Amino acid sequence: MAAKARAKPTDTECTILNAVWNRGKTTVRTVFEDLQESHDMGYTTVLKFMQIMTKKGLLVRDTSVRPQIYRAAEPKQKTQKTLMTDLLDRAFSGSPGTLALQALATRKSTPEELKEIRILLDKLEKGS
Repeated sequence: MAAKARAKPTDTECTILNAVWNRGKTTVRTVFEDLQESHDMGYTTVLKFMQIMTKKGLLVRDTSVRPQIYRAAEPKQKTQKTLMTDLLDRAFSGSPGTLALQALATRKSTPEELKEIRILLDKLEKGS
């Protein structure tokens, strides 16, 4: 089971996970409805992905109720950390500074995000 929990979600699985995290516990129908306008996925496609994600250990399914209820196997932050560590190692030679600089140069940050970044940097400098 531990190996399944370490599975890295694909792009489509991340989309579904975000819908599940937003709801906490949810059904396939609700995820389908949440994604219907923004993503071109049919109900059976969402169902199949959620079944696969359950086998991979990304989702947990409660089969004792109808319709079946799904929830994320891991908190959003833990999955994001796993994905970030993988990206950091594969694309940035393990350098968080290079990753941060590239991320900040790629898309414009909001003033609130920049404020949070400054606070984090101040904490990191004080801890060094």
